[in-house]
Amino acid sequence: MTDGEFRRSWWHLDFMWGLDGVEKRAIDKGYQFNGLETRAETVRLNGKIDFSDHPMLEHYKYLTAVTKGDVIAKQTIPAPAQFLAELQRGENKADTDAVYDNIDDLVQDIAEAYRKAIRAFYNIGCRYLQFDDCTWGMLSNRDYWENRQKEGVNLEDVAKLYSRVNNAALEGRPDDMVITMHVCRGNYHSAWASSGSYEPVAEILFGSTDVDAFFLEYDSDRAGGFEPLRFIKNQQVVLGLITSKSPELENKEEIKKRITEATKYVPLHRLSLSPQCGFASTEEGNVLTEEEQWAKIRLVQQIAKEVWGE
Repeated sequence: MTDGEFRRSWWHLDFMWGLDGVEKRAIDKGYQFNGLETRAETVRLNGKIDFSDHPMLEHYKYLTAVTKGDVIAKQTIPAPAQFLAELQRGENKADTDAVYDNIDDLVQDIAEAYRKAIRAFYNIGCRYLQFDDCTWGMLSNRDYWENRQKEGVNLEDVAKLYSRVNNAALEGRPDDMVITMHVCRGNYHSAWASSGSYEPVAEILFGSTDVDAFFLEYDSDRAGGFEPLRFIKNQQVVLGLITSKSPELENKEEIKKRITEATKYVPLHRLSLSPQCGFASTEEGNVLTEEEQWAKIRLVQQIAKEVWGE
């Protein structure tokens, strides 16, 4: 169970703003989605990055206070790679370069701040932490990486850098703490930001990222097929086959067929089912009513029981 991120304006920026050396910044343009533009906010460095305390620690304490029985309270935060990408995005890069004159020091401080965050959540009882990461969704988007290559940026080098900072943050993680990753393709007022198969980044993403499970968006043909899952090692794969962007309920039999297709690459006992993303990634929310959201959750439960049993 999570807190639904109700205390956040953004799924990612609020966490970043709570880190030492980071401040909120207004800019001219927001993130570009399919037919929409978000509010124009981002991060700015005003000093070295660190983690000393954070408002989300209190959020997690509240969540554990209301969870009962054997329910596990899960904390979600943006991935280290997402933070790195934000610091290097557009006009943010100049401010970042003013504080860090080389990428190695920047990666080191991001990783160390996250290691401290992981330990802080662990110390107040967290045993399930999720990294949310849109960077891989963008790198899977052909238009995005073709444009970056025109700038002289190599896709494989960027992917390796993102994997490096994520894994560095996970060094020394507690043995009894589950850490997963949700690879997102953008979720703003039911609009999406990127499309494309996981294939361009699959070997680096699935083959080298030291997480226990991947939550993968597969709710439309924008995600391509399941072939990239051949690079999965021994992780759990949560198939996001149920869209959280529209209220129409999926056909149960079609979803079951797709789960069967995925078993060509990952055995059934290491597969799970979920919505492709949350029902809101920002305070604007998606265009579903509360009851339509619960109907989606009930559909996931029904299919899961029929496929995996009780």
